[in-house]
Amino acid sequence: MAGILVFVEQRGGEIRKASLQALSEAKRQGGDVSAVIAGSGIGDAASGLGAWGADKIYVADDANLDLYSAEGYAEAVVKAVEQAQPGAIFFAGTAMGRDLAPRVAARLGVGAIPDAVGLTLDGETFKVRRPVYSGKAFATADTSGNSPQVISLRPNVFAAEESAGAGEVVPLDGLALSIRAIVKELVETAGGELDVAEADVIVSGGRGIKDPENFALIKELADALGGAVGASRAAVDAGWIEHSHQVGQTGKVVSPSLYIAAGISGAIQHLAGMSSSKVIVAINKDPDAPIFKVADYGVVGDLFEVIPPMVEAIKAL
Repeated sequence: MAGILVFVEQRGGEIRKASLQALSEAKRQGGDVSAVIAGSGIGDAASGLGAWGADKIYVADDANLDLYSAEGYAEAVVKAVEQAQPGAIFFAGTAMGRDLAPRVAARLGVGAIPDAVGLTLDGETFKVRRPVYSGKAFATADTSGNSPQVISLRPNVFAAEESAGAGEVVPLDGLALSIRAIVKELVETAGGELDVAEADVIVSGGRGIKDPENFALIKELADALGGAVGASRAAVDAGWIEHSHQVGQTGKVVSPSLYIAAGISGAIQHLAGMSSSKVIVAINKDPDAPIFKVADYGVVGDLFEVIPPMVEAIKAL
């Protein structure tokens, strides 16, 4: 095909893992692969993208792009499209990618397909496999008629693989940057916690933890495994933890290698957000909890009696 352009997300000059996964998948599809990255002072981050499959890296380096701007970043991607003339544009399905992909598609006058978990190239057209009906079924979407094809890829589904290459860095000059909504400040949560959307291991707590202070137990297990802390909607609605940790249909959709659900019954809305995890472990004292229907391993027991020895055993290893 004509080639694939990948939008690469960075935060503070650090490339997000989900973007490297999207870039690697573009390389595996064959053909020319280019990347576009926006920000301020991102030269070092951009130059390293060749090692992940980018033959050419378009860089929009501007002080006005230091913090994410939907209008500014969309303009940068469209400018890169004009130069690269790709057959498809890949985005990582992060919060930023889900916001940016449809904006870029609208500017280009094409449709956008979100949440891809499988890609098959049929001539010049991608067949995109994506979950529907809260993950209970899969649909195949056809991007024919769209040029370029705009597709966002679910994080942690496609592997990130380094390749021996050095991409050509091309500055994106002549950006008008008509930004109306300006981000003044980005306030980060304390402790630099992992984003559940990109974590390879997630330990989630639900109503069964009984008290917000007991999330310390969930965090202890997550830290021992090098993972992130997740939560059910019930725990978030109770004010026990911030919404950024919520996993589910109204939270974040995740696909980690390991998902541990502690004290979560398994409402369909929660299952929709984590059922694509590679290995699911459920801890619940109710043997009839719906979570056990999707779990690979289940522990029927009190999480306050189950988790502490798990943490001790993991630390011993």
